[in-house]
Amino acid sequence: MMSFFKKFFGLTAGLLSIVLAKADEGMWLPQLLESLNEKRMQQLGMKISAKDIYDINKGSLKDAIVSFGGFCTGEVVSEKGLVLTNHHCGFESVQKHSTLDKNYIRDGFWARNQAEELPNAGLYVTFIVRIDDVSDQVLKGVSKQMKEPERQSIVDRNISALKKATTLGNFENVLISPFFEGNKYYLFVTETYNDVRLVGAPPSSIGNFGQDSDNWMWPRHTGDFSVFRIYAGKDNRPAAYSPENLPYVPKKALTISLSGMQQNDFTMVFGFPGRTTEYLPSEAVRQIMEVNDPAKILVRDKTLGVMNRYMRADEALKIKYASKYAGIANAWKKWQGEVLGLTRTNGLQKKLQYEADFQKKLEAGNVLNATYGHTLPDLNKAYKAIEPYALTRDYYLEITGKIELFGIIKRLRALKAATGKPTYEKEQEKQLESLTELYKNLSVEVDKDIFSALLPLYMEKQQASYIAPVARQQFEQHGKNYQQWANALYANSIFLDATKVLNGVRSDPAELFRSFETDPSAKLMIGITDFYDREVAPRLNELQAQINGLQRDYMQAQTQVLTDKKFYPDANSTLRVGFGKVDGYNPADGITYDYYTYLEGVMEKYKPGDYEFDVPEKLRQLYLKKDYGRYGVKNPAGGNRLPVCFIASNHTTGGNSGSPVLDAKGHLVGINFDRVWEGTMSDISYDASICRNIMVDIRYVLFIIEKYAGAGHLIREMKLTGTAAASRK
Repeated sequence: MMSFFKKFFGLTAGLLSIVLAKADEGMWLPQLLESLNEKRMQQLGMKISAKDIYDINKGSLKDAIVSFGGFCTGEVVSEKGLVLTNHHCGFESVQKHSTLDKNYIRDGFWARNQAEELPNAGLYVTFIVRIDDVSDQVLKGVSKQMKEPERQSIVDRNISALKKATTLGNFENVLISPFFEGNKYYLFVTETYNDVRLVGAPPSSIGNFGQDSDNWMWPRHTGDFSVFRIYAGKDNRPAAYSPENLPYVPKKALTISLSGMQQNDFTMVFGFPGRTTEYLPSEAVRQIMEVNDPAKILVRDKTLGVMNRYMRADEALKIKYASKYAGIANAWKKWQGEVLGLTRTNGLQKKLQYEADFQKKLEAGNVLNATYGHTLPDLNKAYKAIEPYALTRDYYLEITGKIELFGIIKRLRALKAATGKPTYEKEQEKQLESLTELYKNLSVEVDKDIFSALLPLYMEKQQASYIAPVARQQFEQHGKNYQQWANALYANSIFLDATKVLNGVRSDPAELFRSFETDPSAKLMIGITDFYDREVAPRLNELQAQINGLQRDYMQAQTQVLTDKKFYPDANSTLRVGFGKVDGYNPADGITYDYYTYLEGVMEKYKPGDYEFDVPEKLRQLYLKKDYGRYGVKNPAGGNRLPVCFIASNHTTGGNSGSPVLDAKGHLVGINFDRVWEGTMSDISYDASICRNIMVDIRYVLFIIEKYAGAGHLIREMKLTGTAAASRK
């Protein structure tokens, strides 16, 4: 987490008054919309007020938005706690309930009544009750002369005291997060519900249509949605799972519009974007493009290649590895698009020009130049110094994180570290649950091949001085042959014996801990980890602390020097609003993309039996009959057609998956699920010419629920308004 400077450093007023240069980019705090964005949003066509979006005194749109599991967004769409989110957000729940006999991944799942809705241990949704500015309280006692550790210690103490002093209602919690690189803090009062049940999900051939080939791409034809329900105690308050719990009655449920969207229509995305870094200096952007992203792409390319080979040959392995594959592939493809987008939009050159303009204006103000003249040069210098350590970090984290044998040892080592501590039983329960799930979806053969594919990258793609001695030793021992090395480690490792490991964790793990000293796989994992912690992490952390302080100063300097801008805070998984307009784009010379796709496109991509582009028979029959019910639109070429997806210029990122897309009246018109490949660089450099978010049209969602799944009882819970309009062309 990044830290903040106090008001007397001259930032607070600037942060609330400066004007945005780029067209309608940004992830804005909802409680500040009235003062910062309402006028602009209404100029774009918004028909509601900022108070309709965020209000702590009466039900507003924010009361229908939830953080779904802490990794996605969801929206409440009925007075009985029905929640919509993405298929990929609910995929883990679908997978956990799937077996070869009940393959909900392949066939979909639909509860016919509430009694059939499936509980999901560990899944929760969180509402935001209110948001308060607590910058002065958190930054009390902080001075500019402090070193980072001392400063952070004061901030941490102030946060702890403030949390204790905050008056909370029953079932409420408090979160305090930094903004603007640590120059402001906001307090979030939250309310979390832990009984969230799976209600429905389309088969992957609909919910993940196009899978890897279409991921991050446009045109898109994916029905990326799933349906859950929040349950509460009889008093409508949060409660642990119980068969006696009742559907939650929300403060606000979204109204759904069937009217669809047209060119330049106002759109708004409300959700919990995860992380952006819009204010990086040019050297950081260069490293992302030329060093860090390429390294991470390479590791995941090798991992996915192994998984894909096995998944195509074995249906059981496909079930086991489907969620892991999707998770790995998501960032892998995103990073490729990020590099492409930064290159096509001259992102690095724009950063350099921005910095030149900043330095020129800074030097024109003697007082500010004396304070901040060195900040940007020092920041770029610090990023240059961290480059080799950051590359080693990326290889270390990516490689050790993809080899599940290493993951087993890592979990057991965490349990050993808790031995004799009051937290041991809690850690034991945590690791037992984690290991049980890991073994359930582990193929030793697949993992062995991943090991043999990734260790060459560890040994050959980074500076020799950062390779752990134990890795060198074992590599030499096995004739510098990666496959022989893998075969030897995986042939006899105790840590691949699920029964022995799980029984040991339950009773007495002493034998497992002793094996750390003798098992070659453990010696390798522990040796690599300890070497990294000893030789790389300290210098990396030292440089990162220096960067954090300089980045904070640079953020402050920008707001004081570039007074014609309005800055929004980087995403940090807190509630935000993005707004824009429905619009196509031109990804490359001679190519123009429209803003809507239709069911015809699904059928054009249809490949019988293909794992990405197969289409269920029932959906094909509905298409042939044009049986779209009230969700179809008139086709100018004759007959009717069914909208599937559309795009707009809303600024989104990871965490916005599942976010509601709202029209000018605040009605639900779609569910956000992706960005276009060329625009994934919006996390670093938003460019309105190619940055587009991708949404599944709510009419396609409702069509699948009612006409395909026959779950009309769910539609009857929802409040619908409007009628389907004719398609534009």
